[in-house]
Amino acid sequence: MNERFLGRLLLAGAALLALSALPSHAAPSKADIETQFEKWVQADLWPDAKKNGISEKAFRSAFAGVELDWSLSDLAPPGFPPPKEQKQTQAEFSSPGPYFNEDRLKRLAMTGRGFASQYASTLNRIEKTYGVPGSIVLAIWGRETGFGAAKIPNSAIEVLATKAFMSTRKDMFRMELIAALHILDGGDVSPADFKGSSAGALGQPQFMPTSYLKYAVDFDGDGHRNIWTSVPDTLASIANFLVKKGWQRDRDWGFEVTIPQAVSCAQEGPDRAKPLSHWASLGISRISGKGFPPGELKAQAMMLVPAGRDGPEFIVTPNFYIIKEYNNSDLYALYIGNLADRIAFGTGAFQGQWGDVGRMLRSDVAAMQRALERQGYDVGGSDGLPGYKTRRSIGQWQEKNGMEPTCFPEAAMKGKLK
Repeated sequence: MNERFLGRLLLAGAALLALSALPSHAAPSKADIETQFEKWVQADLWPDAKKNGISEKAFRSAFAGVELDWSLSDLAPPGFPPPKEQKQTQAEFSSPGPYFNEDRLKRLAMTGRGFASQYASTLNRIEKTYGVPGSIVLAIWGRETGFGAAKIPNSAIEVLATKAFMSTRKDMFRMELIAALHILDGGDVSPADFKGSSAGALGQPQFMPTSYLKYAVDFDGDGHRNIWTSVPDTLASIANFLVKKGWQRDRDWGFEVTIPQAVSCAQEGPDRAKPLSHWASLGISRISGKGFPPGELKAQAMMLVPAGRDGPEFIVTPNFYIIKEYNNSDLYALYIGNLADRIAFGTGAFQGQWGDVGRMLRSDVAAMQRALERQGYDVGGSDGLPGYKTRRSIGQWQEKNGMEPTCFPEAAMKGKLK
């Protein structure tokens, strides 16, 4: 820690531009904050790190030359007014369709098939060890960092330290920073190679430091868990993450299906699991025309209609929700499942078309959610985003009021659902 703390003050990003517009008497200078940061590292963070078993040598090495990164988002420098809470409920929520960019999916699938061949022996060993299909592991690797091609230039310690010192989620990032110091103290990676995203996620699988400590593995046998440059370690670490979260061996992630109009869409959700044979008995069938795998018929499966009746429909397995542990989004898990199928089987886009949904204001959807809650429906919270509990509740309300259930918020409902 030295005069280098002052060296990049003129490189402040957009967040700092907004702060500098304040009157000079309203807040300390940037130099003052840099000095506070240096004192915080020495007097606050180091005692905590020492108490957590971090060696002084590892700590000093980790912080050599580290400065505040003013370009990061969600910063709340000490002495400045706290950031105003952003009211997101007025914005439109997006249609799911653009998320599945076909050109990008095609490119990822083509590259993924090449890596499936190149790393076939490693992927076979991973599948034997963990029970996770190589195509799923490749799909996550591709989605997260373009199969390792994405540039990850940030010093992870610098990002984590900045956010632990002056972000809107200081406690969370302090925990991640201590975990990062444990990684460096363990010797798996040098501080110079300890790179992450602007959110603090590490390496090719984009693990947060706490996840690295729990799930990263040494699969190439060199004695280090290296998710920065080792492909075997990267792929096996992704598989180990999924297994530790509950991945079920020998099960698919799910199937795109056709749900007959007579079958209510208001039955979706992980808490409505039934044997796949039950769903098939209702006339639900794979849109590809193939039958469901015999080994899946007695196992539990769930309905999923992410755009209600106005989009692709699915029957998913518990493994779908394990993929969501990596990124808690239905669309993310569907993206991974679709990309994995393209890599493994050469399939293409979902056959069901995404309708013209997602044009309502989040405030209107939140009002619908509150109205449904007043009537006793469990919508999963009034955040203005239609998750499965909201979709299901809308379908149930539509049925109860003599409408054909669409299981998705519609503008025509605003005047009726109060």
